[in-house]
Amino acid sequence: MFSSFSSAFLRTALIGALATGLSACELVEYSPNDHRAPADQKDLTAKNLARLAAAPLPPGDTLRFVFSGDSQRFYDDAQDLVKSVNQQPGIQFMLVSGDISDFGLGREMRWVDNELRQLKVPYLTVIGNHDHVANGRDAYQEIFGPLNYSFVFGDTKFVLIDTNSREYNFNGRVPDVPWLQGQLADLGGARRSVVISHVPPQDGDFDPTLRDAYAGTLRETPSLVFEMNGHRHDYGVTQPFNDGVTYVNSYAFEKRRYILVTVWGDKQFRLKQINF
Repeated sequence: MFSSFSSAFLRTALIGALATGLSACELVEYSPNDHRAPADQKDLTAKNLARLAAAPLPPGDTLRFVFSGDSQRFYDDAQDLVKSVNQQPGIQFMLVSGDISDFGLGREMRWVDNELRQLKVPYLTVIGNHDHVANGRDAYQEIFGPLNYSFVFGDTKFVLIDTNSREYNFNGRVPDVPWLQGQLADLGGARRSVVISHVPPQDGDFDPTLRDAYAGTLRETPSLVFEMNGHRHDYGVTQPFNDGVTYVNSYAFEKRRYILVTVWGDKQFRLKQINF
């Protein structure tokens, strides 16, 4: 039997070891819903935009990027996708059309980033409906950044917008159509525009009271090349409103395919499916 001195010594040693272990960690997760992130996995959108700005595309040059979406828990597929994308010549960045996570967990988003940060080019995301689950909205903003944002690269303005209306109980404010209209009215010197969201406007998860205003805004934007979505896990190129506006839907990572997008001229584009 241990003496009282020995027991006290062991308790002190264990507490000391635990404290040392915790202090050595940059981040301790007390709950699966904890959305905090270590410094190198915060504000990833701003960091990737800075990388993109460091390698500008001269005016008139051809734009080439990779489009995919719905990474969720497909981590093995993400590894293979990265290997394939890294072999593509002349691409400038990758777009991920939402549902980075499955259950809205910060750790899921960080796990996906662990794979995508191995890309040779920057990557940018838009929030998906699964990224809203639980504390997911806070996690997304902590790890990636704003829910609505835009940037100009070369001759193109990219507008990324939260269209996950169901996650807001169809409150009539998501997507933020006035914000979208303002973004498309001022291209910041670009000659063409691309809109990226997760839920396409023809989907039942899109607020039906905003569908006409959203689609009408795109239809009335002469600079628009196309609108890009995820959510449906499969590739599609359609004009669902018969108004001349093209909607491009991405593959999910699990499909082991992605789209290589090439844009040139005023609004000319080519979409190539890549297997990996």
